[in-house]
Amino acid sequence: MDNNDKSALIAMSGGVDSSVAAWLMLQQGYRCEGTTMRLYRNEDIGLSRYHTCCSQQDIDDASTVAFQLDIPYEVLDFTFDFREQIIGKFIRTYEAGGTPNPCIDCNRYMKFDKLLQSASDRKLHYVVTGHYARIEYSADTGRYLLKKAADAGKDQSYVLYMLTQAQLARIQFPLGDKHKSETREIAARLHLCNARKHDSQDICFVPDGDYVRFMEQFTGKHYPQGDFLDRNGRIVGRHHGAVAYTLGQRKGLGLAMGSPVYVCGKNMAANTVTVGPEEALYARVLYAGEMNWISIPGLEQPMRVRAKTRYRQPEQWATVSPEPDGQIRLEFDEPQRAMTVGQAVVLYDGDVVVGGGTIARVTEYAGDCRQQAPACAQQTAGTENTHEIEE
Repeated sequence: MDNNDKSALIAMSGGVDSSVAAWLMLQQGYRCEGTTMRLYRNEDIGLSRYHTCCSQQDIDDASTVAFQLDIPYEVLDFTFDFREQIIGKFIRTYEAGGTPNPCIDCNRYMKFDKLLQSASDRKLHYVVTGHYARIEYSADTGRYLLKKAADAGKDQSYVLYMLTQAQLARIQFPLGDKHKSETREIAARLHLCNARKHDSQDICFVPDGDYVRFMEQFTGKHYPQGDFLDRNGRIVGRHHGAVAYTLGQRKGLGLAMGSPVYVCGKNMAANTVTVGPEEALYARVLYAGEMNWISIPGLEQPMRVRAKTRYRQPEQWATVSPEPDGQIRLEFDEPQRAMTVGQAVVLYDGDVVVGGGTIARVTEYAGDCRQQAPACAQQTAGTENTHEIEE
């Protein structure tokens, strides 16, 4: 395929972002085709037809926009893959005491892999989405760079850290240099049907945030009650199922202990939830695996970076060092709150994403939570998906 081929497959989610991205590519003279990935059917997960992102309503909106822009459009059905690879992993990870991040997993295992394959099948060169991030090629290093968006409030580079060099070479983010207000102005000017459509901020298959209800409904299981423990291992109350509590949680515990306490760890095998003071949540060091390097081919020596372990968290100074097993050791200059096994850690050098991976272990707790093994060794938290989902 000619690298200069001006053709693109537009991933149309039914929202304003991907719709405007499609129009921008047309304005640049690209031959465009639109597609929407059907990832689930609402009735299969107990939701109404028009509830949540990735719903039938979104497919209808995407189809309408494709008609308005006069581009071919097709719905690709990946419901089985999504059920097995994303929903299945989501549930298995929670039940094992980890914390899934389904939106990142969906980007990694579903969207870009399958969209790029679909583009190739159609003899289209690029895949285009409405993400707010930038891709640039560095002639100095010979590598494609993933950079933060111009609109800092909408930047989605954190959830895109898993993109490989081969993928970055064939992806475009037309909104990377725009602000959301500009996107909406364009959509309004074009009279797109979704110009005023709200951003989605939920996990698509758990729109009400009640993931325990979803898991019980999906699996037919009931997660049993168990003991709340203090940091000395003493029973201080009963909980409603360990999967229902998140690292750092204070509200809804139903405990009267004389001073505020927070969830600082869980032991899924024993079905216990450990609580303690807020300082027990702070740690300085994490180990991460499944690393994907973007701006560098790999890490060979310690490097100063700014890093974050949550989408909305401000980046913090840290030193990253390679480990013999391919993992990294990341030591923050200052203790960080509620770093969580299973979540993503993303490393930055200014606006450039150096790389990222999955948190495998957290150590050096400021509040001496380390003494509470295995409870704090198997800490977990709620899914970190409060980012606006790409439209």
